[in-house]
Amino acid sequence: MTSAIAVVLVLSGLIFFHELGHFLMARILGIGVRAFSLGFGPRLLGWRSGATDYRLSAVPLGGYVNLAGEGQEAEEGDADFPDTALFNRRPPWQRMLVVLAGPAFNFFLAWLIYWALLFSYGQAALKPVIGDVLPDSPAAAAGIRAGDTVLSVDGREVSSWNEMTMTIQTGGYRPVAVVLNRGGEVLTVSVEPVTREVDADGRTIQVPMIGIKASGETMILVPPQDLFSSALGAARETWEKTGFIVRGIGKMITGQVSVKEVGGPILIAQEVGRQARSGLAEVLYLMAFISLNLGLINLLPVPVLDGGHIVFYGYEALFRRPVSERWRMVATRIGIAFLFLLMGLALFNDLYRLFA
Repeated sequence: MTSAIAVVLVLSGLIFFHELGHFLMARILGIGVRAFSLGFGPRLLGWRSGATDYRLSAVPLGGYVNLAGEGQEAEEGDADFPDTALFNRRPPWQRMLVVLAGPAFNFFLAWLIYWALLFSYGQAALKPVIGDVLPDSPAAAAGIRAGDTVLSVDGREVSSWNEMTMTIQTGGYRPVAVVLNRGGEVLTVSVEPVTREVDADGRTIQVPMIGIKASGETMILVPPQDLFSSALGAARETWEKTGFIVRGIGKMITGQVSVKEVGGPILIAQEVGRQARSGLAEVLYLMAFISLNLGLINLLPVPVLDGGHIVFYGYEALFRRPVSERWRMVATRIGIAFLFLLMGLALFNDLYRLFA
C-alpha cells in the first residue's frame, strides 16, 4: 500500500510541477487561464477565481493547464478573456516562454529536492550491493549472486559502490579477493577482471571489470551541509545528472546503448516502490532523477512535446509567419507516431523485464 501511494505521489508531483511552470509563466505574462487542474478526468471539487477554474479532478496523476486562446477556442476567441489575454494572440517569444517554463520547472524541482536532501540528510551514494550479475562474466564464474553485499576488495574495505569499482579498476587484471555478505554469511571469492570498453567524457577507454551491476540502493555518505553549500552542491548534482542523461540519450540514438534500456511506467512504478521501502530520502533522489528525465524528454524537438512547440514558435519568430497548417499537421502526426512507438517500446521492455 505504501509503495502504491508513493508511486501516485511521485508521478502526480512531477507532472503537476511541470504544469505549474506553464501556469505561473502564463500568469506572469498576463495570459488568461481557463482551468488549472490537479489530476485528470471529471471535476471533483474546486473554486473559481476570476475567470479561472481551480479544480481537483478524479484521476490523481499529474494535472493540466487550459490556457485562453489555445485549442478549439484559438480561432474563435474566448468570451471570458480579452484578445490581449489570449495565448494565440501573443508574440512567439512569449508563447515560447510559457512552453519552456514546464521543462524548466522540472529542472528547478530536481534542484530543490537535491538542495533539501543535502541540507537535511547529506550526500547520498550507492551501496555496494549487487543488483545483477552478467552471464558469462568473471563474477558469475566466481559464484557472486544478486543481493550480495561487497565488504572488501583485495583486502581494502569498501563503503560505497563507487569505491568498490575504483578499487577493482585500479587493481588491474590480476585475480582479487572479494569478501561478500550473503544473508549474514561472510564469503570470500577470487575474481579475475577482464577488459571492457566504457565511455569516459566522449573517449572510449578499456578498464578492468568483473560483470556486476548495482542494486540502486543508496546511503548517506557525506553529513548534512549548510544552506549555501547544499545549494551549490545541488546545482552540481543537477548539472552532473543532466549531463549523464543527455549522454545516455545520445548513446541510444547512435546505437552505443541498446534500446532495451528504455523503461516505461511499470519500471518507474517498480523503482519508486522499491525505494519507498528504503526510505523517504531514496524516493526523493529517484524523484529528482525522474524529474530531470521528464524535463529533457519534453525538450526534444518532437511535435506534440514542448520542444516541438518551441521549434514551431522559433520558426514563426525567425520568418515572421507561422508554420503552415498542412506542415504542422504532418509534423504532429509524425510526432504522435514517434511517441506511440516510444511508449510501445518502453511498455514491451517493462513487460519483458517483468516476465522474463
